Amino acid sequence: MSLSDFVKERRHAAKLTRPDLAATADVGLRFIRYPVQGKATLRLDKGNQVLQMFGHELGAVPMGGTKCGREG
Repeated sequence: MSLSDFVKERRHAAKLTRPDLAATADVGLRFIRYPVQGKATLRLDKGNQVLQMFGHELGAVPMGGTKCGREG
């Protein structure tokens, strides 16, 4: 599930509008709209402010089938 889908799902479950979520998470409304509009970058601190509303935080997750580093 993408970050924007996660936030949208949780926002709807909490019956919050985008402006309500932005105000409660103390971020700008534009920040809430960015993922939906396809913005490729995200400030981690602001992302965590939003995710904390739902008891989550951003973190490293493994990518499907790739490894860090190179093996000889």
